[in-house]
Amino acid sequence: MTFLKTSLDTSSKSFIENTKSMKTLVEDLKSKVSKFEEGGGTRSIERHLSRGKLLPRERVRLLIDEGSPFLEFSQFAGYKLYEEEVPSGGLITGIGRVSGRECLIVVNDATVKGGTYYPITVKKHLRAQEIAKENNLPCIYLVDSGGANLPQQAGIFPDKDHFGRIFYNQANMSSEGIP
Repeated sequence: MTFLKTSLDTSSKSFIENTKSMKTLVEDLKSKVSKFEEGGGTRSIERHLSRGKLLPRERVRLLIDEGSPFLEFSQFAGYKLYEEEVPSGGLITGIGRVSGRECLIVVNDATVKGGTYYPITVKKHLRAQEIAKENNLPCIYLVDSGGANLPQQAGIFPDKDHFGRIFYNQANMSSEGIP
């Protein structure tokens, strides 16, 4: 096997500075993702649990095959997009293995504004369906949603990528034989 030679000097001042800078950025990224994973915050989580409901990430964990990974998409959806916080766009999407088969999983996070759809939620949902279609993945929806977020409804229905497109896409995938 031929090895590529590098002139990288891991003890150089620029390498050390770049490494330090990158570590800071990675820690910031991890911190933000961790915050997004908390959903709508302590109060919303407590209310959700008091109703006897499982938290959305727990539902995913229980759904996928034990010990298998979950590749989550678009955790930064909705970040600083609206005046109010909408962690991960109020929707968890990703690929997980269920009964030995890779599946596209979409989960409303009811701890985020009651699981209601913002314009970014619709875009995230549609992108997940696009990935499912391109890769012939069955879609599993864990729905706990209040429907459209009423103050944002003007941005949910106005174009071809509107809220109703979710159902249109699912019907088309079904007709194409994607389970």
